[in-house]
Amino acid sequence: MAAVPQEEAGPGPGPKQREKHKNKNKKKAAPAVDESELLTVPEGWKEPAFTREDNPKGLLEESSFATLFPKYREAYLKECWPLVQKALGEHYVNAALDLIEGSMTVTTTKKTFDPYAIIRARDLIKLLARSVPFEQAVRILQDDVACDIIKIGSLVRKRETFIKRRARLLGPKGSTLKALELLTNCYIMVQGNTVSALGPFSGLKEVRKVVLDTMKNIHPIYNIKTLMIKRELAKDPELRTQSWERFLPKFKRKNLKKRKEPKKKNTKKEYTPFPPPQPESQIDKELASGEYFLKERQKKRKKMEEIKAKQADAIKRRQEERNKAFIPPKEKSVVKTKKASTEKKIDIEAIKEKVKNAKKKKLGALPEEEVKLKMAADEKKKKKKK
Repeated sequence: MAAVPQEEAGPGPGPKQREKHKNKNKKKAAPAVDESELLTVPEGWKEPAFTREDNPKGLLEESSFATLFPKYREAYLKECWPLVQKALGEHYVNAALDLIEGSMTVTTTKKTFDPYAIIRARDLIKLLARSVPFEQAVRILQDDVACDIIKIGSLVRKRETFIKRRARLLGPKGSTLKALELLTNCYIMVQGNTVSALGPFSGLKEVRKVVLDTMKNIHPIYNIKTLMIKRELAKDPELRTQSWERFLPKFKRKNLKKRKEPKKKNTKKEYTPFPPPQPESQIDKELASGEYFLKERQKKRKKMEEIKAKQADAIKRRQEERNKAFIPPKEKSVVKTKKASTEKKIDIEAIKEKVKNAKKKKLGALPEEEVKLKMAADEKKKKKKK
């Protein structure tokens, strides 16, 4: 046997050394990648369209879908059916309208290469049956557009409550529905017992939540507020990986209805060990009043007298009620307004004094005493001059 060299026969590297060596190789091979970048889709990225090169041999089997439509949609479908056939013809899907049965049918052909085209065609005829206009319904043939038909008829028991909550979803003059369309980028159509929504997948998810909450008696304005806040938070790239619960409003449910109290309240009587007294029988009552000992004729006569007395009272009451209509109502007593007495006591002396004072003060004239003093002063001056 050949001798084994000492280097080969020696002990190899330990398990810890092997792990370190592997980790070093990994670090060199795979550079660090941020997880947030892996979760987000780059802006402007679109999935490539499905072409004939992806499926050159076409489909093996023929598929078809049919749906019924209400009578009131017949006139509109007649008008727009050539446009429907033209739109589906681009995807090599046949469409047939049966007005006798009231149904629409879509089928694949030998030229159809996209297997999902028939599903989109099925959704198109469903939306047309649910009163969605053709201009909006034809968008379902695009790759980035989906639809959702939400059944709301069975969510509420009472018809009146259902109508109120459905009107709440629309809002005054359709303002609530318009706000929801702007926030979710979806077209929403409320018709009968269903709500049809058309738009991106993320928007359809929010629309379904809002519609179901509205039917559960949660006002849509609360969800609209939440969507507005989410829309603003999505613009910030730092908040993408964080939880948004601290920013979203929390609405508490208030039970405003009070417990109805019964009209008749049963009050418990005090407990007594003795049974209640036995009620008197008819014979006992007759014995007490003395009727028991009367003859049959007398009993009949007494009954007739009682009946006649009751009839007389009833006639009297009826007559009084009739006579009430002929009693004139009491006229309100007219309160005579006291005429303001024109004759007032006139103080003649006071008026004379006022006139005198006015004459004295008229045109800045001096009082009589001052005039007399001036006259006397003037006469003295004249005498001195002489």
